[in-house]
Amino acid sequence: MIRQCKAGLLLSRALFANSWRWKASSASERALNYKPGQVIHGFTVKEVTPVSEFFITAVKLDHENTGAQFLHLARDDSDNLFSVQFRTTPMDSTGVPHILEHTVLAGSEKYPCRDPFFKMQNRSLATFMNAFTASDYTMYPFSTQNPKDFQNLLSVYLDAVFFPFLRELDFWQEGWRLEHENPTDPNSPLMFKGVVFNEMKGVMTDNQRVYLQRLQNKVLPEGTYSFVSGGDPLDIPNLTWEQLKHFHATHYHPSNARFLTYGDIPLEQHLQQINDDALAKFKRINPQADVSAQKHWDAPREYQTTCAVDALAPDPTKQTMVSITFLTTEITDVFEVLTLNLLSSLLVVGPNSPFYKALLEAKLGTALSPGTGFSAGTKDTFFSFGVQGVAEDNVKHVKEIIIKTIEEVVQKGFEPERIEAVLHTQEIEMKNQTTGFGMKLADYISTSWNHDVDPVDDLLKLEEKINRFRQSIKENPTFLQEKVKQYFQNNLHSMVLTMSPDKEYNQKEAELEKEKLNQKVKALSEADRKNIYEKGLELLRFQTEQLDASCLPSLKVSDIEKTIPLTELEFAYAAGDVPIQYCAQPTNGMVYFRAISSLNTLPEELKPYVPLFCSVLTKMGCGVYNYREQAQQIDLTTGGMSVSPLVASDDSNLDNYEQGVHFSSSCLDRNTPDMMHLWSEIFNSPHFDDEERLHVLVKSSAQDLSNAVPDAGQVFAQLRAARTLTPAGELQELFTGMDQVKIMKRIAEMTDLGSVLRKLSRIRKYVLLSDNMRCSLNATPQQMSVASKEVEHFLGGIQRNKKVQKTVRPHIVEVLDA
Repeated sequence: MIRQCKAGLLLSRALFANSWRWKASSASERALNYKPGQVIHGFTVKEVTPVSEFFITAVKLDHENTGAQFLHLARDDSDNLFSVQFRTTPMDSTGVPHILEHTVLAGSEKYPCRDPFFKMQNRSLATFMNAFTASDYTMYPFSTQNPKDFQNLLSVYLDAVFFPFLRELDFWQEGWRLEHENPTDPNSPLMFKGVVFNEMKGVMTDNQRVYLQRLQNKVLPEGTYSFVSGGDPLDIPNLTWEQLKHFHATHYHPSNARFLTYGDIPLEQHLQQINDDALAKFKRINPQADVSAQKHWDAPREYQTTCAVDALAPDPTKQTMVSITFLTTEITDVFEVLTLNLLSSLLVVGPNSPFYKALLEAKLGTALSPGTGFSAGTKDTFFSFGVQGVAEDNVKHVKEIIIKTIEEVVQKGFEPERIEAVLHTQEIEMKNQTTGFGMKLADYISTSWNHDVDPVDDLLKLEEKINRFRQSIKENPTFLQEKVKQYFQNNLHSMVLTMSPDKEYNQKEAELEKEKLNQKVKALSEADRKNIYEKGLELLRFQTEQLDASCLPSLKVSDIEKTIPLTELEFAYAAGDVPIQYCAQPTNGMVYFRAISSLNTLPEELKPYVPLFCSVLTKMGCGVYNYREQAQQIDLTTGGMSVSPLVASDDSNLDNYEQGVHFSSSCLDRNTPDMMHLWSEIFNSPHFDDEERLHVLVKSSAQDLSNAVPDAGQVFAQLRAARTLTPAGELQELFTGMDQVKIMKRIAEMTDLGSVLRKLSRIRKYVLLSDNMRCSLNATPQQMSVASKEVEHFLGGIQRNKKVQKTVRPHIVEVLDA
């Protein structure tokens, strides 16, 4: 890790040290003492299973009185995590699970305080707090490194989900209501208001998310997946307060709950608190929330839909999205799910995949369509092949190319080296166990566990499934081709979905909302209107009153460790004067390399092109490798190689900041020489001479930026607002804000990118130099010596400045120490 400031280094050290603590008597070892049949605070132990891949002992339990399922993942990690999830299966698009997720956080029996998450932020040391509404479940996770804080947060979460107030005023505020435009003026027009109502109106302006929602609704038209779990703005006003309370009573019940805890806090503490504070107050029920399987079609189907025009699209005349989607397997068939995941990487990921070549490099579109690849977020999984940025008159050709490419894959199969690269990526994912690992596991488990897949034997024991896959390939060389034929060529449950822009889309949506509003208003009596006005005033008082947050638990100074555990660091110099920070850690056989190269000497006219330089540097080819070979080598020998712009402010002086380029990669320790060789080739011989390749990358990058604006509008607004406050804010807007969106759109519209290639070559001469750099290396103590020699060899082999270059902006200073 590279420190960004002294305080940041201390925090990074603490996080890293705590995340990898491994004691003689570890949490995982202690958990092995539990025995099946043992009863602990109302829970019965069902299984105790070591999972060597993740240094975990998994303990599965059931709560006797309610049937609640419990999974404890004991691991020597002080960043302890809790989550509780409920299967929430809406049967309409009123958004009841989404509105309920908001409303339970508006006050509970023990904590009558609105928005406890927000108010706990300055009373807690939580490393994560949130809640999620998926298509068929709702999840409430948090994590913290402080045991007392864990108890506090657990108390708040349990009371929120099991004993919320669910007041009518909370429903009106969080869900929807009719209210005067000016609540204090009864003569002002009535309108729809509500947090979730407005949130989903925003979601439905994002073409990417609209397409994904329509795709799921159409390919799974029977049952819960045909509805919008987040809520359709036109349907949300159909939800009543009584329906919300009924949904909570039947779905937010321990009999429908799955609890997960992770980390090094003893299991008994969790079980006692969860039982005493919540579960002991319930009896078992049948929640009747099962999801039925989708009936397979006997013929393909085709649908068309519309969306708003994207003013930031790389090509305004090409804004259609089209895909072909196939129903695949149920999520309960874990080996088929793994196979389809691996197929997804082979078919659609990276420049060596057949659909990347057939759709993007053939310039049929600017980027793959939303949802392309394997989707396993529902009980019935599906697989899509598609592209966006298509000319409307080219849709038929795209469909033909997709079918043709499937046929070619069935005939030719995949190169063994590509299969090995995908399997290597899986191995990296298992080994790469960094901070926040508990949340990653909870997220990975949640969807399948929701449909009663065994979270331990079926999900955590990945190595067994990978070995079975390897054996299947070995025994049957056409194994993957047969899967492609089964799921895509001979599958009648297939769907073509086309979405094209409509200039009047927003106006039509506004008219539909107005029509819905008029229907509601016309049905009102004079008494209803009076009640709406009075309730509006009541809600206004309710929203503005100062509530006492003292009911919420808080940490005391005595609850916090007086000292911060520090990680041992070593500092050295290589290639003369390049600083290197070494940090030996039990990294599970992984090596992590980081570097920062200064931009202080880069001419101002090249600054706007730095983000593009970073995004294409590892994708254009280098040294003896063309871009396809480079991508293959990265997949075969590393866990990824990333390059990104860096802007780091000095908190003690906001006029000072560091500007640079951040290089990052990881690999299995056996591949360290290969990883550093790739960096050497990238630094010494990057390919900036392939204009056709750059065209593809620029179009894709511009499309990604355009797609990001509606999804993260608040981020772009914040960057825009901050650009005049500090020099760092100005540069951050140029690198990642709307300025960069406009720059990339302009570049994407250029027919000749020769001038851009020349600018990228010029940037290289300022950035890819050893005397502008500092590095860090993390590896196991056993591998540090070998890894450090490879890094030193890399630094000794890259170019240096032949002459001292003048810093172009004197007020920019280095604030990061080596």
